[in-house]
Amino acid sequence: MRICYLDAFSGISGDMTVGALLDAGADQHALTDGLSSLGTGASFRVEKTKRRGLAATKFTVEGGESKKHRHLPQILEIIERGSLPARAKKTAAAVFRRLGDAESRVHGVSIEKVHFHEIGAVDSICDIVGACVGLELLGVTEVYCSPVNVGSGTVETEHGVLPVPAPATARLLQGKPVYARGPAIELTTPTGAALAATLAKEFGAMPPMRITATGYGAGGKDLAEHANVLRLLAGEMGEAREATSVAVVEANIDDSTPEVLGYAMERLLAEGALDVTLTAVLMKKNRPGNLLRVIARPEDRERLAGVVLAETSTLGLRIYGAERRVQERRLVEVETSHGKVRVKATAGGAFAPEYEDCRRIALEKGVPLRQVMAAACQAYLNNPE
Repeated sequence: MRICYLDAFSGISGDMTVGALLDAGADQHALTDGLSSLGTGASFRVEKTKRRGLAATKFTVEGGESKKHRHLPQILEIIERGSLPARAKKTAAAVFRRLGDAESRVHGVSIEKVHFHEIGAVDSICDIVGACVGLELLGVTEVYCSPVNVGSGTVETEHGVLPVPAPATARLLQGKPVYARGPAIELTTPTGAALAATLAKEFGAMPPMRITATGYGAGGKDLAEHANVLRLLAGEMGEAREATSVAVVEANIDDSTPEVLGYAMERLLAEGALDVTLTAVLMKKNRPGNLLRVIARPEDRERLAGVVLAETSTLGLRIYGAERRVQERRLVEVETSHGKVRVKATAGGAFAPEYEDCRRIALEKGVPLRQVMAAACQAYLNNPE
């Protein structure tokens, strides 16, 4: 599987994304030909430049229709009439729908009535479509993204001077890891935020991969603080198929009953926790207690922290980041004398029968659980495929 990682340490915009894809090897003529087929009348300039001494590619859209205010159906029509790969059309349309949803919520109007201002201009349309075409040209099937540097200060918009991140950018990146570092300028635009929010499967640390290409897309300004580029790393997915950043939520508890703690664990798992554990610990003043630890997706951490505070007696908790690695695995269904059981298996030869399948069969057939699990293991060994 070919993947790419967007390293948004200096934010992300549409033109930076296209520049990074071209710098990583996307065919320039194929990309610009696709954009020309949109019929906007725009021309495109691709040039090598430097940001803080780092070589990068700058992508610029020039000319085209002067009209800047468009409704979503008009933009989708422009995308549909282009001679583009089918998946690029579908992805570009999804990006604009997400952008339209964010704008509609920010302005309190229906998505059909949203006027796309700056993002309805020809350059923004070409940036979004160009990014989707570029991913197709590189053969990328999955996109991952780092935490996003949004910048700070203020930005001038059609609605006047607004704080960074702009309202639409903040809405698009809701639930995603963001931060502000560097000069007081806008580093992440609504267009860039829409691309990241729509395309990225995960936000966090770089997944395990074999890097085959790198690209740097230049931002408009050469900043003093850092290289103003979007770095793109493309390559093949590593053996650890699932590699993501997670949040760990934990609390020391010495005054809750086993019933309360058991219920809290059930609630946390039902609310989407990846894992929940209780560990016996000796706390201050020699009090026996429990360490409740929750492994959560970053976007779920606040909700799950709220469950811990609501369902246990703790008055405080700790939240910190960690990285999770899970080997690629497949499910194999095996036939036993007790019934069919699914078995999880990895490429390295490890395997384990699904507990819930074995539990269900043990209860239905009145057979000891360990016998069902042993039969499933033997069945898998007899026919591992």
